[in-house]
Amino acid sequence: MPVEAGRDRVLAEAGVSRETGACLDTYVAQLRRWQTVKNLVGPATLREVWTRHVADALQLIALAPEATRWLDLGSGAGIPGLLLAIAGRERPDFTVDLVESNARKCAFLMETARLTQAPARVHNSRIEDIIDTRIGAEIVCARALAPLTQLLAWTEPLLKTGTVALFPKGRDVQSELTEAAQRWKFVYDLLPSRTDSDARIVRVTALSRVDS
Repeated sequence: MPVEAGRDRVLAEAGVSRETGACLDTYVAQLRRWQTVKNLVGPATLREVWTRHVADALQLIALAPEATRWLDLGSGAGIPGLLLAIAGRERPDFTVDLVESNARKCAFLMETARLTQAPARVHNSRIEDIIDTRIGAEIVCARALAPLTQLLAWTEPLLKTGTVALFPKGRDVQSELTEAAQRWKFVYDLLPSRTDSDARIVRVTALSRVDS
């Protein structure tokens, strides 16, 4: 699929303005530029950056269209967090907090957020040092970061106070759910991914620990 054809389809499906589309172009250009010095994504996926990464991130907005306060854990290349911030840059009060422990990746996130005027706040921190109710997120998300059991452990303080989790997962999602159920009681649903027929998005709306 030609890169530009992929771009046009992704932007049309996302329904973003021309100005926001240009900012997403800036993100893609930055990703390719920084990839040469910092391995942000799998090199082979750069040829499919629009359909593999941008579309995969932007589909989350449709799952929580009214939410304006997002938290992205292990942001890395800003997928999905920074892309969500760019897509929501024209919405009042829209903010995304990006948590990333790698300082060089944080530099990429901060510079790209500046260039795109994205409402993103970058936290150069370990997740366990910042994941509490100080960040009043409506939605917490994480992509390709850790097994579901670990994600629930990190986000427990938030999920117990009304935050909803959106965790994109691949074909092993059922085994991750089975493993997580040994430690956690959680209310969830599995949502289809628009970008991968084998993938699912786990939406968690309540969480408690299994009695020991």
